[in-house]
Amino acid sequence: MTPEEMEERDVVEFTDDEGNTMLLEVMDYFFYNGEEFAALCNAREDASDDDPDDDPVYIMKVNSFTDENGEEMEEFVPPEEELMEKLIQVVRTRFVEDEDGGDE
Repeated sequence: MTPEEMEERDVVEFTDDEGNTMLLEVMDYFFYNGEEFAALCNAREDASDDDPDDDPVYIMKVNSFTDENGEEMEEFVPPEEELMEKLIQVVRTRFVEDEDGGDE
């Protein structure tokens, strides 16, 4: 995936504790208790491969800041563990609403 494709699709590169690189795509941004969060899933090479039920969803807190060049940047960090269950419920509710109640 080229850097242009990554930016167009809002793909973020993460490195885990073992040095493995993961590409995650931002599915949605949302606010909870005045703080910004993002729901992310694995970025696929083929954007038309559209079966999100197979992918885990990651929830990250978004910290916005201005770098030394005056450019707006975002930092994604894991949220506090005690918030996680509430954030999972928020994300589930948002995606059910997006599906227009298709499971009724």
